[in-house]
Amino acid sequence: MAKRNRTQPAPQFKKILLVDDHPLMRRGQADLLSREQDLMVCGEAGTAREAMEAIPKLKPDLVLMDMTLPDKDGLELLKDIQAVHPGLPVLAMSMQDESLYAARVLRAGGRGYVMKGAGSDEQLANAIRTVLSGQIAVSPRVSAKILESVAAPSGKVGDGPETKLSDREMEVMRLFGEGWSTDEIAQRLHLSPKTVDVHRMHIKEKLGFKTTPEFQRFAIRWVSSQGQTSA
Repeated sequence: MAKRNRTQPAPQFKKILLVDDHPLMRRGQADLLSREQDLMVCGEAGTAREAMEAIPKLKPDLVLMDMTLPDKDGLELLKDIQAVHPGLPVLAMSMQDESLYAARVLRAGGRGYVMKGAGSDEQLANAIRTVLSGQIAVSPRVSAKILESVAAPSGKVGDGPETKLSDREMEVMRLFGEGWSTDEIAQRLHLSPKTVDVHRMHIKEKLGFKTTPEFQRFAIRWVSSQGQTSA
């Protein structure tokens, strides 16, 4: 009696696009995901522009992106992706503290936030699967904070700058706190120096600072307290 020829169904991989301006970081992420039976890297991008060009060509199931890119702020790229490719899941990664940026990522259309260097490789893969399943991927600490902010009476939770400033103002303040000049910030964010000065003026008004040195000292202390760096 002839044996029935049984063929195994081909595995269904979910395609991941890596967006990070550090080639070694992308290589490490690609090596990690290559060990997963259900995930595969379909492409890599080092800038926001490369990412926007790659998405329609590669049609990824998820974008894993760093929030610090050389040509555009990560939050702005997130908004661009959702505007042009609505519904495409994006999982953000950053060295910046999740308590400050995770909620902003979610408001910009992201589906999760993972801090670089926090947790194991397995946790990153699980976060990707969580997002691909249609859920939000954040740490228990951030999840609790978001729920608390929803449940608490208005104005009772959070009095830091992140509750008063826009995404762009937060980015400008962070760069001033890291020691960048007005012209350097303008070049980095693709703005005019005058626009950077306007953002600084609005930040000073919202946070109640009368002078620029007073604002500068606060920005430096704030960046130091968060352990933030711009790579």
